[in-house]
Amino acid sequence: MTNIDHYFDWAGTSPSDEDILTSSLQETLKNWGNPSSSHQIGKDAKSILENARNVAAKAMGVSPQTIYFTSGGTESDQIPLLALLAKPAKGTVLFSSIEHPAVREQALALKNCGWNVVSIPSDKNGIITPQAVLDTLTSDTMLVCVMAVNNETGAIQPIYEIADAITKWADGKRKPKFHVDCVQAAGKIPLKLAGSGIDSAAFSSHKICGPRGIGILYLKNSMEVFLRGGGQENGIRSGTENVFGALAFSKALERYYNCQHYDTQKKITYDFIANLTSLPNCTIIPPGRIENPDLYSPYVVQAAFKNIPGNVMVRALDSKGFSISTGSACSTKKNNRPVLEAMKVSVDLRETSVRFSFGPKTTANGVKELFEAVKDVYKQFNNLEK
Repeated sequence: MTNIDHYFDWAGTSPSDEDILTSSLQETLKNWGNPSSSHQIGKDAKSILENARNVAAKAMGVSPQTIYFTSGGTESDQIPLLALLAKPAKGTVLFSSIEHPAVREQALALKNCGWNVVSIPSDKNGIITPQAVLDTLTSDTMLVCVMAVNNETGAIQPIYEIADAITKWADGKRKPKFHVDCVQAAGKIPLKLAGSGIDSAAFSSHKICGPRGIGILYLKNSMEVFLRGGGQENGIRSGTENVFGALAFSKALERYYNCQHYDTQKKITYDFIANLTSLPNCTIIPPGRIENPDLYSPYVVQAAFKNIPGNVMVRALDSKGFSISTGSACSTKKNNRPVLEAMKVSVDLRETSVRFSFGPKTTANGVKELFEAVKDVYKQFNNLEK
């Protein structure tokens, strides 16, 4: 049995809230119809689905008409990218150099389809500045992708300023669409989509204590999509709807979207970083986070430990009952760190860095015990007295 107090890979996935899953399952077991069916059983399922949409929209402060249920964050990221293939003419796609593979790899795949794909450079602190976006924009740019919170460093991107910069740059002409991956932001930092210049955004249930296999795509305005089918979700995402997942995700958003744990986690993370920096040759990535902590989500911390490869630290802590990671769970098999490379982090630091990530059930005591375990491993590998 996993000790949730010693689980620090929340950016990889979160433990589901049992009451949310249980109540959602019970309700959908009673209403098991296909929401697209015209008989009463189907209509009952449709009613649950639409109620879930309304609950999710209310929690997120947007119109229900902008909420589309998908299979997860990856699909929510890829629908706007793949929609470009439905256009008769090709152009340029911009994506930040620190994007999750869901965006980065799909954007690069578009290159094979004849699109001009350009990476927006990050600064050394892992931030994509509005000026960096402006410097990369071209007259034929169709889509710009910049995530809200980086999944490896926790860097909070200035998405609203970027949205304003793109709008001002267009100056009444056709404006490139702006897509934001909000997977590591939802329920972690305040988000305001309504009234912003954000055209689309991706969300994932299993990052905020909901079930896997369900996500949300926020669309300010409908679009022509590339993948077609039965026309569910107003034609944006075809396929029989996951009513259970939609219901459970809506309840998770209702519980966590307002970030009520944010201030508590800020204090826990501040103390944790202070403790880490007391260890000789422990480097917080990026170092600028120490001077500007408010530019980073308190739910993700990246640190490197001299003489301890990242995968070794992960295994050593795992043997002590603590769960951490070296980075994105989607990239662990590739053993590369494109986000850190984009930030021009040295090879030594990239190879010895690990990610600690937290969630609403993280406790101050659990993090203190984590630090003691890290300190023990650090001293063992650096031949220091315990």
